Amino acid sequence: MGEVLSRLPRSLHPDLLVGFEFSDDAGVFRLPDGKALVQTMDFFTPVVDDPYAYGQIAAANALSDVYAMGGEPITAMNIACFDPDAAPAEVWSDILRGMADNTIEAGAVTIGGHSVKDDEPKFGMSVTGILDPDQMFVNSAARVGDSIWLTKPLGTGIITTAAKRDDCPEESLQAAIATMRALNRDARDAGLAAGVACATDITGFWLLGHLANVARASGVRILLRASSLPLLPHVQELAASGHTTGGGSANLQHLAPLLRIDSAVTATQIDLMADPQTSGGLALFAPAPIGEYPCIGVVIPGPPGLEVAH
Repeated sequence: MGEVLSRLPRSLHPDLLVGFEFSDDAGVFRLPDGKALVQTMDFFTPVVDDPYAYGQIAAANALSDVYAMGGEPITAMNIACFDPDAAPAEVWSDILRGMADNTIEAGAVTIGGHSVKDDEPKFGMSVTGILDPDQMFVNSAARVGDSIWLTKPLGTGIITTAAKRDDCPEESLQAAIATMRALNRDARDAGLAAGVACATDITGFWLLGHLANVARASGVRILLRASSLPLLPHVQELAASGHTTGGGSANLQHLAPLLRIDSAVTATQIDLMADPQTSGGLALFAPAPIGEYPCIGVVIPGPPGLEVAH
């Protein structure tokens, strides 16, 4: 995708504050009143069997991109790809009900959407929000001395993979569903209160991938401590048992020029950092602690890239 986007012309509009050049979480466009619009879109195939939970997770995941910019969601539009003959109408209704409940919790309004018939179900949202440009989070504002505070535990990709294979403890699955359906609003609020300028949410591009985007965009070097990562229950055992996602090794190869991993870091820890997350937490960059969130790393002097220590 990076190669594809590199072929597109760069927008030079004076009111475009954040475009796609740095792979940030959402686009930001300045309005005449001094505020700015935040716009994003995300959708994916089901990650859990419960249709209501799937709708909640899809909504939380899309809304998260607005929170990751420091914004407030205001409207949402649904993106639905369903085969109406593949399941009873109440299944699709439950998905939309889960979406609606989380959108209402976020204080946003669902104003419409679009659906197409598709053999493989997919669901998500396009979300518009607003923010104050002076308090905006971007992935290009990390500075040497910033610590990195992660607001949700890792492991949703590994756990949902294990669940699809009927080899996941119920405690792990329910913990993963709870964290995926939870909004990142409180994390956004904590970042705003702490004066955060740099943030990103940890979703499908996995922890290492999103932090690599920050390193490139900000021109900084990030030291990540693998032993400090917050994890969902039993996720280490599940990863060690082989319940990893198919893209993990390809992800690591993609990052190889930017990545240096200490020999003390275990293969399981590497799998966890390369695990694509669904509706993950925010990585907030700030020199001082933010709430009770764990510190997982620090920005250090050096060329842009990632170092992973045990």
